[in-house]
Amino acid sequence: MKLATFSENGATRIGRVEDEEIVDLANVGLPNEMAALLGAGSEALSKAASAAGRRLALADVSLCAPVLRPGKILAIGLNYKDHIEETGLDTPKYPMFFNKQATASNGPYAPIHLPRVSDKLDYEGELGFVIGRRCRHVPRERAHEVIAGFVVCNDVSVRDWQMRAQTFTLGKSFDTHSPYGPWIVTPDEIPDPHNLDLKTWVNGELRQDSNTRHLVFDCYDQIETLTAAFTLEPGDLIVTGTPSGVGIGFNPKKFLKAGDRVKIEISGVGHIDNEVVAEPDSTTLI
Repeated sequence: MKLATFSENGATRIGRVEDEEIVDLANVGLPNEMAALLGAGSEALSKAASAAGRRLALADVSLCAPVLRPGKILAIGLNYKDHIEETGLDTPKYPMFFNKQATASNGPYAPIHLPRVSDKLDYEGELGFVIGRRCRHVPRERAHEVIAGFVVCNDVSVRDWQMRAQTFTLGKSFDTHSPYGPWIVTPDEIPDPHNLDLKTWVNGELRQDSNTRHLVFDCYDQIETLTAAFTLEPGDLIVTGTPSGVGIGFNPKKFLKAGDRVKIEISGVGHIDNEVVAEPDSTTLI
């Protein structure tokens, strides 16, 4: 099943994607927000899979971030063997997690802002997954039970801000810098999340071409580590790391500019496609 958040005529709702249509899950006795639906458990998800709501053409709606404002966005650095090689750094002995702020959340086809304060904007195509159950101290062998589904992510990075501090949070958390989606693909449609092709194009040029089998710490390792420290909750987004081919890895470096388009595709999950635009004046709130 593919679960999406979408907007139509100014109203935002959740739906089930089937081919080129979305089944509106409003007015069928289900929660009307994605994290609440996931938190309602297996009975609600079963109902979502079969509910006969109003059908709309995908072309007639706008897809939003599947969870509009995740409670947590957690990402990991240096987690593909080929990416580690291009950085020249050592393979981590322990997962390198960092936060992206919830205000970075962005839709799968929405613009990415080129910040006013930096021209070192970079892309990172990544597999992500959304948590479906409140959980703590999850052993690796049971980690698959808490995954609601998988998404395509771009861990957009402002490289100079990323390197200014011991933590990556500032450089990873600019507004609009966590586009993801286009929907949540439930695990029954992804038999092995650790054998998925991942590709990133910038303006049609293939920059990243890898497979999730090259993850150093896989999805289940990450859940085990994170839940040893704190509780994960329905709607939390975990972003699992990027392979080689990021802009900073080229010589000369290939940072993003206004007008560039970044498309990221993961087999079995889908694709996101975002244009880089100059940060608008409307972001000033004082």
